[in-house]
Amino acid sequence: MNNMTVVTEFVLLGFQASQNIRFVMSLMFIVIYCFTIFTNLMIIVLVSTSRNLHTPMYFFISQLSISDILLTTDIVPKMFHVLLYEKGTITFTGCMTQMYFFGGSEASECIILTVMSYDRYVAICNPLRYTSIMTSTYCMILAIISWLLALCIMLFIIITIISLNFCGLNIIDHFLCDFLPVLELSCSDISMFQIEIYFFSIPIILIPVIIIVFTYTKIIVTIVGTPSSTGRQKAFSTCSSHLIVVSIFYWTMFSVYIFPRKGQTSTISKILSLLYTVITPLINPIIYSLKNNDINEAVHTHVSKYLGI
Repeated sequence: MNNMTVVTEFVLLGFQASQNIRFVMSLMFIVIYCFTIFTNLMIIVLVSTSRNLHTPMYFFISQLSISDILLTTDIVPKMFHVLLYEKGTITFTGCMTQMYFFGGSEASECIILTVMSYDRYVAICNPLRYTSIMTSTYCMILAIISWLLALCIMLFIIITIISLNFCGLNIIDHFLCDFLPVLELSCSDISMFQIEIYFFSIPIILIPVIIIVFTYTKIIVTIVGTPSSTGRQKAFSTCSSHLIVVSIFYWTMFSVYIFPRKGQTSTISKILSLLYTVITPLINPIIYSLKNNDINEAVHTHVSKYLGI
């Protein structure tokens, strides 16, 4: 049976609250969305135009900003509509499209964060060969592979979901088309899909986590063994921002998808989803730019040039 003829749209319930609370929330998320777009675009422009930011670390930070813009743009506008009207409908095709870009941006962020940990590993554990290893061509290849791998894997997953039958209920108790709530509405056997998910989680979750743990173990050992306190402080400062972002991202994602959901209410699930779909893209550029002399200097240079100072 063609599932496009069975279920043509889904109903997103969003957050169940009074009209005044939903109005305040919608305004808050629009402000967050605008600030997120502005700060991440600022990072991309600064990295592209500032000569002192033409380094592998900042190049990968700009790739992370692209992923954050894609993620928040895919989620927030529809969530704003759902909040204003208490609930909202989304077509079957629209739901699959939202899931594709949502999953693709999340998967790309997993891989990009892993590449960034490798970059810090080479910089700290093998500094003499850093410039010869992390060339601009090599960095571009790593970025292209990260995006292609994430988007191709997500394409296979979405194709499998489309092949399932959806009949009967079409109500999703969420503010977005997330994988688990959508699959709960399927009237097909999803055992093969679960096997596929486990298989694809290896390159986008398991391997990245292993690489990140390995690289930061080596980094910590190297930093501890550094005789100079100034050297230790400098090495730690270059890694602390990335480590904070990695910890927040994986903690929230694991809380939703990996850890047992038994006893977890839909409200808690929505709040956790908000953390990595809305809040994480907001705080990533703040964490990377806060107390970062290179970015602050680039901002000051651009502002001074614009104002003619």
